[in-house]
Formats: sequence, structure tokens, C-alpha cells
Amino acid sequence: MTTDPDIVVIGGGNAALCAAIEAAEAGARVRILEAAPKPYRGGNSRHTRNFRCMHHGPLGPLVDSYTEEEYFADLMKVTGGETDEDLARLAIRASEDCLPWMESHGVRFQPSLSGTLSLARTNAFFLGGGKGLVNAYYRTAEALGVEVLYEAEVTHLEREDDRITWLDYTHEGQSHRLSPKSVVVAAGGFQADTDWLARAWGPAAKNFLIRGTPYNRGVVLADLLDQGVEQVGDPTQCHAVAIDGRAPKFDGGIVTRLDCVPFSIVVNKEAERFYDEGEDVWPKRYAIWGRLVAAQPDQVGYVIIDSKSLKLFMPSVFPPIEADTLEELAGKMGLPPDKLRATVEGFNAACGDTSGFHPTELDGVATTGLTPPKTNWARPINQPPFYGYSLRTGVTFTYLGLKVDARAQCTAGNRPVSNLWAAGETMAGSILGQGYLAGFGMTIGTVFGRIAGKEAAAHANAT
Repeated sequence: MTTDPDIVVIGGGNAALCAAIEAAEAGARVRILEAAPKPYRGGNSRHTRNFRCMHHGPLGPLVDSYTEEEYFADLMKVTGGETDEDLARLAIRASEDCLPWMESHGVRFQPSLSGTLSLARTNAFFLGGGKGLVNAYYRTAEALGVEVLYEAEVTHLEREDDRITWLDYTHEGQSHRLSPKSVVVAAGGFQADTDWLARAWGPAAKNFLIRGTPYNRGVVLADLLDQGVEQVGDPTQCHAVAIDGRAPKFDGGIVTRLDCVPFSIVVNKEAERFYDEGEDVWPKRYAIWGRLVAAQPDQVGYVIIDSKSLKLFMPSVFPPIEADTLEELAGKMGLPPDKLRATVEGFNAACGDTSGFHPTELDGVATTGLTPPKTNWARPINQPPFYGYSLRTGVTFTYLGLKVDARAQCTAGNRPVSNLWAAGETMAGSILGQGYLAGFGMTIGTVFGRIAGKEAAAHANAT
């Protein structure tokens, strides 16, 4: 494009691509500005595996049915009611139409993976993972004439009254200015700016790992908030999970997540348990463990399992620490050996009848007289060798973002910004007040990306 495009989409992940594809199919000239280099394009979407989808009866790879009310109840449980019900139900209802739309735009699906705790009914898994999805969308977008610039970082959007008049970005060492008719912001949260995290969380945030892309630094988000675009969400709320303590500071992705907590005990550096490891099935509870670990001394935790649980979960990319005795395991993990032995023995003594143990559903196999209790999957840890993993808080994305309405449109001063829309993680706080539900981030991104693309194109075509 030698002239200004009709629409600029800021970001290069799932939500941005859905917006760009919808806008291009509506006849608009679209340019994507992706801050990452091409090999790292796609934001956090590169690390995803599935999206959560309502459906009446079997749909694609999904079996049985998953109703709106059940979906919404699952969301309410993990968010504690901290959600915008209208927007949440919009995302849930629209998800059913998204799966065939995704297939028609190049995304392929596969049956649910082993070790994913029976998600075959609720979550559709991408063939090739998130990278396969991202690559499919880029092929589709480019075939539709969407122009993509990589290493193109947007530095400022100029808001005048109720519209964005121009935006600045850098590319190949030079500054550029565009005046598009419509702008879609899909540039994620601010989690890669650890100074911003520390301002929200305090010094403990310096010990957090960022499991997502290092390019989501919140530059566009901060710029718009500073200009009075309405915000939503709490800066301390985020999608934070417990990940392998050996993960890199940035971009460890899905392969660093640890799914063994339900079959373990989790202790802090004093070898003391601090929460019910069996509270609920893992897809509804894995996202609380990042915050739980963050509240422990030095923001670390340790998973302890024995040999009979080793094959029950999707492992981390790193092998577990192994030892023939608990004392040896404690030594390798830097835990007090006597205290770990006492904690495990106390847990084992509180375990009862384990004949009803069922790893993929709530089984009621619980401890008795133990604080905190373990309410499901409570089996003694007594079969060597013993295994351990260290845990750190891994932040995926933050929930402070741009407030949107049902048209994905942003507001300022209680008025819509006439040519500004937002989609994906940068507006997910409109629905996720706290907590997380597996696969729901991709649902939000897909639904609101499509809405934003259609609305931005309608505005551009009418201007």
C-alpha cells in the first residue's frame, strides 16, 4: 500500500487476525502492524492449544453438547461472578458459530489430547497447536490482500475528541505516520513490562516469569489510557498459572505448564502445604495457582508426587527431579528434609479409602482431619521413586485493558470513540474480572476480533 489503509490492526495474534480477515472480506484495505519479528508473530496465540466452544450436539471434534448455561456457570465459578454478563454471554453464544468459521479460514482441529482431563466436550484442539492456527490465519489474510508489517511497533495514537486522527509507528529504523479510517487494537496486555507489573503487585512481581510473548509491553494500552480512553479491570488481576521453575523469563509457553497439581501435594520453601490441590478439575483451577504461588515466600512452590502418579498428567518440557527417598528429594530441591518427611507422612495418614480414585473426574477421594484438606484424588505418596518439580508464577496476560461494548467499540468520556475498536487480551478484562477458564481467552479473541473487524470495516466503508 502506498496510501493510508482503510483499517490498521495493531497486533498479530488470534484476535488481530480474525479482525483483519473479517475486515478484508468486507472490502476494506487492511494493514497489520505486528511488533514481533516474523518468526515470533502471533503473540500469545502461538502458545495456545484450544478454544472453549458452546455447542448443541456434536460439532467438529467436540462430542455431546455444551450449553450456554453450563458454559456460563463454569465461567461464574472461576471468576467469582466478576464478569460483565452481557458480554460474557455474547462471547459464549457466538463461539458456536466460530468453529465452522475457523475451519473455513484454514484452521484444522484434532481430538482432545491425552492428559487434558476430558476436555473433548468443551474445548476444540488445534491441529498443530496455536502456531498452526496463527499460520493458517496469516495465509488466509495475505490471500485476501491484507498487508503485514513485522517489527512495526506502534508508539502513539492521537485522539481528538471522539476519534483517532492518526497513529505513529516505527519500522526498519524509521518513524511513520498513518491516518486510517478505522483502528483495531489487539496488542495484548502489559505483562512483559515487568516494571509495570511491579507497580501493580509490588516487588514480588520481579520474581514472576512471563510465559507469553515478550512483545506485549502495553505501549498502546498505556497511550490510550493516558488520553482518557475508558479502562476496565484490576492491574493485579491476570491469567497467572504455576509453571516449571526452570522456565525462561519470557516466552516459555504451554510446554512449561505443570498439570500434576491434582495428583500431588504442593509445599512452600518451608515444606508446608498451603492449599487444597484437589479442589476441582484442573481446567477450572489451574489458573488460580499462579496467584497462590505468588503469595508464598520467595514466590516459589514445590510439587511432590510418587511413581504411581507420574503418567497421569501432561508433563512439563523439563524432566522431574527424581529420588529414591523423600529426604534425598528434599536435598535436591533445597527443602528441609525432616519437615518434608513430616508433611508427607501427615498427608498420608489423613488419606482414607482410595478405591474410588478416578483421575479425570471429581472422585471424592479426600483427606480427613487435615488442614488444608485435599478434597479429591487424595492418595498416599508412598511409592518410590519420588518426583518433584519447582513452581513459579507464570503470567500469561493481564486483565487491565480497554473497556468495550457489544460492538467491541472503545469509549472515552462516556461517548464511543467513533473509529476505535479493541479485541483479545487488550479488552479481556471486560469479561474476566478475575480467574480463568481453559480456552476462554481464545474464545474472547475470536468472537471480539470478528466483531471488531466487521464494525471497523462498516465504518471505513461508510466514511
